[in-house]
Amino acid sequence: MKKILIISDTHSYLDPRLMEHVEWCDQIWHGGDWGDVSVSDTLSAIKPVMGVYGNIDGTPVRQTYPLINHFYCEEVLVGMTHIAGAPSKYKPDALKCFEIQLPEIFVCGHSHILQVKRDLNRKGMLFINPGAAGQHGFHQVQTAIRLKIDGKRIFDVEMINMPRTKTRIN
Repeated sequence: MKKILIISDTHSYLDPRLMEHVEWCDQIWHGGDWGDVSVSDTLSAIKPVMGVYGNIDGTPVRQTYPLINHFYCEEVLVGMTHIAGAPSKYKPDALKCFEIQLPEIFVCGHSHILQVKRDLNRKGMLFINPGAAGQHGFHQVQTAIRLKIDGKRIFDVEMINMPRTKTRIN
């Protein structure tokens, strides 16, 4: 069994309130817009990290993570890209991800809007946008997702809601 923390859109800010969830998990999945590579460096020094780069990410992040990623967690195929749209209207990178191989869990970011739902038009694929864990953007709540995977079973999906902080970041 694996415990997973899913975050996105940190925009160079790793909120200290996430650290208890980092300690809880076995793996961290990041849906892009890391911002500074130090966020990746910090997280990957603590736990294994899977991710993709986002539209704001510079060369160091793009050299570390791909635009589209596929990997297995337990027996579940996971697909990721940053700009994906939503199940009602997917963007080109999401469609390319599905063409390569249709995942059972699909993780994205970009919108800063937390959304978890089954896409019945894609064999019940679990669509997850964890919202934004960072401070940059219009969102009023910083969010993330926790879940567990055991074999093919995906369970205990939890939303993490953190009131948006007023911490000043440079």
